Amino acid sequence: MKATYQERLWVPLRWWAQATMLVATAWLALLVAVPGWVTTLVTALIVALTAALLTWIGSARIEVSPTHVRAGSARLPVQFVASATALDAAATRRRMGPGADARAWLVTRPYLAESVEITLQDPADPTPYWLVSTRRPQDLVAAIEAARGTHAAR
Repeated sequence: MKATYQERLWVPLRWWAQATMLVATAWLALLVAVPGWVTTLVTALIVALTAALLTWIGSARIEVSPTHVRAGSARLPVQFVASATALDAAATRRRMGPGADARAWLVTRPYLAESVEITLQDPADPTPYWLVSTRRPQDLVAAIEAARGTHAAR
């Protein structure tokens, strides 16, 4: 089924800029301390590892279709969604900190302040809720509610 909502949680551009500065600093430090071929080799390795890490961190996907909600590697059939609530930055911090439940499924990113809490209604699943970081919490909630409405109409 075609997704009604899609989002990839890419890392912000400033992280790439900071990584570039880190690589440049390492290159300069190596340049004065070791032979040129070692500098080139180590710098290439640092670039590859840094790019892989930032790409991996930003690879999480959020997706809503008429049949399921996907967050990261997990899929939740829409019939098990009780509700979805948009959380602002302060509520997200509380839900990730002192107000958290250790059984919750988290797909959070430190560079995204807002999130959506998806409450589950599956008696066989001990997970009480999903907490999903997003750049567009209202759109995500609307898509989940629309999917729930479509499912309930069947």
